[in-house]
Amino acid sequence: MYLRKVTIAGFKNILSAHKEFSPKLNCISGLNGSGKSNLMDAIYYLSMTKSYFSTLDLNTINYLSNVCKVTGEYQRDDKTTDIVAFSIEREGGKSFKRNSKSYSKLADHIGLIPIVMVSPYDTCLINESGEERRRFINSILSQLDREYLRKLQSYNQLLSQRNRVLKDGGNQELLTLFSERMSLYASYIYQKRGEFIAKLAPITQKYYKKISLGRECVSITYKSELLNGELVDLLADSLERDKVLKYTSRGVHRDDLIFSMDSHNFKLCGSQGQQKSFLIALKLAQFEIMRAIHGQPPLLLLDDVFDKLDITRVESLLSLVSSEEFGQIFISDSNKTRIEDILKKINGESILFEIIEGSVL
Repeated sequence: MYLRKVTIAGFKNILSAHKEFSPKLNCISGLNGSGKSNLMDAIYYLSMTKSYFSTLDLNTINYLSNVCKVTGEYQRDDKTTDIVAFSIEREGGKSFKRNSKSYSKLADHIGLIPIVMVSPYDTCLINESGEERRRFINSILSQLDREYLRKLQSYNQLLSQRNRVLKDGGNQELLTLFSERMSLYASYIYQKRGEFIAKLAPITQKYYKKISLGRECVSITYKSELLNGELVDLLADSLERDKVLKYTSRGVHRDDLIFSMDSHNFKLCGSQGQQKSFLIALKLAQFEIMRAIHGQPPLLLLDDVFDKLDITRVESLLSLVSSEEFGQIFISDSNKTRIEDILKKINGESILFEIIEGSVL
């Protein structure tokens, strides 16, 4: 499956656009702030039912508009098509449809059009809190495992209810009930995260080695309190502390990933180029796992990935993504000359277009 064309109205700074794409390589040039990332985000939204950059749907509506609308036409290998469309109204209404049929639950759409995005925003995975790294794991596993998404949503609902009881004084009977039910979901979440990281880590190492030509060694470690026992027991041990804090201090909602380079914390020792190389390797590992499970390559969005990379790492990355293992790719760059050079080096079907102040040319 690939995205054949997209129609956009009022999405961020893109007031109106209609564009057809290559099934292989699509290169987008434009100055910073012109709308390259917004176009990428519209494509991401069609797969994930939400923005890559913001948790608030209203932030996707252009300030001159009362509604934003995006429609994507996807073509399968057998020439059949799927039409996916969403609209968001400033008053708060949101609609998401596939082939003109609305979803009763947006979670039912996630995973149907697998996608991987690499963005400058990803530096938050290294430099920000564990919440960003949990969001990264959840976004991938939600595309791979519907049961994971359902159990994660149920766990978060129970967590919110347990925190509310703690704030209201801590009814013992209710807290025990929530702890027992949360533990059932937490065991599944913990197991699936552990299995996924066990696959992700060596593949990330492989891609980082290729991009960096073996200059450094990277690693990923999964950190979870459930390594020490079942959640129901952990919550029982921390009950009095939770009553004082008035929130749940232990559980899979506090899981984290530890990124290291040559046995040192990546946040403290990695240069900007090394961090970007690691993040690209991480996303390419995600791509490989998703491709194996779905039986088809996900859409790959590379948003402004060449900045901060030396020429050796750029050429190594281009060599990787130009292989037949990859399907449809979108690459954006503020350097038009560099984009044109990319097209010269990569053989195959491609389209180059430019964005100027929200207009897709």
